[in-house]
Amino acid sequence: MSASHPSRLSAILLVLAGIGAMCVLDVFAKYLALRHGAPLTTFSRYASGTIFALIVWQWQGRPWVAPGGLQANLVRGTLIAAMALAFFWSITQLPLALVLTLTFVGPLAVPFMAALFLKEPVQPRYIAAGVLGFIGVLVTVGGMPSLSSGELLAAAAAVLAAFLYAGTAVILRSRAAADGATVITLIAAVVPMLWLSPALISLPAMPSAIDLGLMAAMGLIGNIAVQLMARGYVHLQAQVSAVLEYSALPWAALMGWLAFDEVVAPSTVLGAAIIAGACLWASRAPSADVAAPVSGLPPAPIP
Repeated sequence: MSASHPSRLSAILLVLAGIGAMCVLDVFAKYLALRHGAPLTTFSRYASGTIFALIVWQWQGRPWVAPGGLQANLVRGTLIAAMALAFFWSITQLPLALVLTLTFVGPLAVPFMAALFLKEPVQPRYIAAGVLGFIGVLVTVGGMPSLSSGELLAAAAAVLAAFLYAGTAVILRSRAAADGATVITLIAAVVPMLWLSPALISLPAMPSAIDLGLMAAMGLIGNIAVQLMARGYVHLQAQVSAVLEYSALPWAALMGWLAFDEVVAPSTVLGAAIIAGACLWASRAPSADVAAPVSGLPPAPIP
């Protein structure tokens, strides 16, 4: 088996490793956001990501977007900034596993956004899957130990992050082939960094050397995780990839328990199962007479 065509097992292991790495990033983000706030933590994620992306961009000959593609990539970068900020703030208020479960609904919104902006057909099962996924969200949130306004706001932020992720996925679908991964990755780091740079103004004191190291590590881990998952996805069917994505829940539950003494509520597991079923149903191969929808893309942990 050639290196460019890894075995099915190798592809699965690449995806699982990438998902695990993304969950490690989330643990770092929660630790740092609790100490320094979500804005500075989110900024540091993309500032360090920009440094590593620039190295790769320079090494690959400084490619650039295709004509007419800059605006779409700038919009995507803006959505990423808002998405990451909402996600990182929500994990400071709620257990990691709960937030991650809520973000799993994001891919269910992709086909509807693709129909609106890319004119891709929406099959009836996507409507039904979207309703089922929403039920999963209600089950998950309904099992929260307290219905305080702060927790509800954090849950809403997690769901908002999921829908913003769906928007970024649609734009990525429209530009990936023309612009290439290198320049898309770079812009997706630079633009959020610039939007979030005002966080430096309110910096009360320089973070410790350890915290600075963790901030740098977030960018490196995030870039590595995306590369691992991308290399695995290309050799797997969407249905298989979708199943693997839900390994993020036990990863998040384990790391949340080890790092923050978080307990996973039964409703979180039940809600995740319902949402997983909805996404798996939506990821089935389309009919022969219908164009493949963007929802064939599996869900992904939000970086």
